[in-house]
Amino acid sequence: RKALQPASKAKHFCKAHAKVLRIVVLGLVGVAYLCYFIAACYLNFQRALALVVITAVVAFFICWDIFKKYCGAKVLLLLRPVGKCFQKSWPWLKWILCMALLAGLIVWLVLDTGRNPEQLISLGGFFFLVLFLFAFSKHHGAVSWRAVFWGLGLEFLLGIFVLRTTPGMQAFQWLGDQVQYFLSYTTAGSSFVFGNTLIEEVFAFQTLPIIVFFSCVMSILYYLGVMQWLILKISWLLQISMGTTPTETLSVAGNIFVGQTEAPLLVRPYLADMTLSELHAVMTGGFSTIAGSVMGAYISFGIDAASLIAASVMAAPCALAMAKLVYPEVEESKFKGKASIRLSKGEEQNILEAASNGAAASVGLVANIAANLIAFLAVLEFINAALRWFGAMVDIEGLTFQVICSYVLMPVAFLMGADWADSPVVAELLGIKIFLNEFVAYQQLATYKKNRLMGLEEWDGNRKQWISERAESITTFALCGFANLSSIGISLGGLASMAPQRKGDFASVVLRALLTGICVSMLNACLAGLLHVPTQVGDCAVFFSTTNFSSTSYTMYTCCKQLFGSSVLQNGTLSFTGSWAEQTESVLWLTECCMHYNHTSCAG
Repeated sequence: RKALQPASKAKHFCKAHAKVLRIVVLGLVGVAYLCYFIAACYLNFQRALALVVITAVVAFFICWDIFKKYCGAKVLLLLRPVGKCFQKSWPWLKWILCMALLAGLIVWLVLDTGRNPEQLISLGGFFFLVLFLFAFSKHHGAVSWRAVFWGLGLEFLLGIFVLRTTPGMQAFQWLGDQVQYFLSYTTAGSSFVFGNTLIEEVFAFQTLPIIVFFSCVMSILYYLGVMQWLILKISWLLQISMGTTPTETLSVAGNIFVGQTEAPLLVRPYLADMTLSELHAVMTGGFSTIAGSVMGAYISFGIDAASLIAASVMAAPCALAMAKLVYPEVEESKFKGKASIRLSKGEEQNILEAASNGAAASVGLVANIAANLIAFLAVLEFINAALRWFGAMVDIEGLTFQVICSYVLMPVAFLMGADWADSPVVAELLGIKIFLNEFVAYQQLATYKKNRLMGLEEWDGNRKQWISERAESITTFALCGFANLSSIGISLGGLASMAPQRKGDFASVVLRALLTGICVSMLNACLAGLLHVPTQVGDCAVFFSTTNFSSTSYTMYTCCKQLFGSSVLQNGTLSFTGSWAEQTESVLWLTECCMHYNHTSCAG
């Protein structure tokens, strides 16, 4: 008892002065980080730029929380007269703002699409999909146009920031690179368990361990409260701008990071009291996005990480907007007017238990993905064999599920902005995503992308070996979502287990949510087509003078096509037009190009 007295006194002292000790510890940590931050910036500011941005964002939100806690009420009281004046002026002021924004948008579109008129096709496809969803609206007269326009506006602004502005492109490219670099740590664990040979040659050992690692990290972030904090900030922005309730907004915001069955867990206590419109929004959010864990798998295929991250972020406001367009609110929500709802942390006792639980929870997901891939690819092959047999009976050769999809969905692919030549391939991938799953579709898209980057011929007989960079970008956005027929069972099963008494309500809105989720991904794809900026190849003469022609690449293919296009063969004499006529080594470069690609100029 005497031996335990010092420990008891220390424990009592800590309890009595917990608040002061917490301030002291946080102060010491803050001072230590400040010293580290200053040192990093002093040694190499360019290298520390990412640290500066992260620190600035976190500091802003911390200062905002402190300001809101201690000064928020006073500031609101001071601004109340301004608010009342603004409310009186709002009925006519909102029309002025809307007209100004519309005029600015039209001017920008005219100037922007003047250089690339094909972008207007994507714009037309965007409006067509919105009108199509409005035609399927449950209550046309009850649509909250504030939610619709704000959601589409936020999606558009995010698209411009990510795809057009230099800071946005650099930020998301940096984020994508960091995610790829982060996921490469999976190799340390998977190579130890399976060996280097298996993880290099076998898909299951190469890709699926990434899901285990990502799930483990997400579980740790949930235990620390990082994910809850981030999701609350995003949902707050969507809620105040779109006027949606906190429960549905929180679930849709959570879908940016987690899957269609994990995100509703954030609002599990409230599912029983949510309206049908709110349930539809929750389900639409699940169908419109992908989970962070499987995103890691798609990145490992070679799909552009920045595009996947952008697609998931852009899908959140669009999903909420389209959910309110298709199934408007006609009931009185119990959560209307609530500023926010509380989120609880995980039930784990420490960070090690959180890591272990996250890894263990991913085993079911990994097994589910592996089983689905085996089953769906086998079923697809069986369907194709059956279709080929039926087609052969009436002299139709090569009839497959992919061919049918390429014809049926070809107009949709063209409306999203894909070239007519690329539309059959994009439509084929879209059909695989809707009727099978996006995992198989992304695998095939990765193959097309690999063929393009390797510089293969665009056509192998009548078969296209790759699609353009613009079509790749459009397809990446169009496939980014869990909206497929097999996900209906997953969504219903997950939600029914959380609120069994609402099982009938879930079933009544699931098909509308699926259709809305499919269209949300397509709307994102239309924006990607509208805002896509072609990559400049550069000076081909400089490229040819520095390459050894031992292997092909997309740059070589593009430059060889330019050289072929400028060559003129008349009466056995070869000449060149344009800038190629001034190059003394044009004939030599043409000979090297003919070693890899076929063209009429090569016959001479």
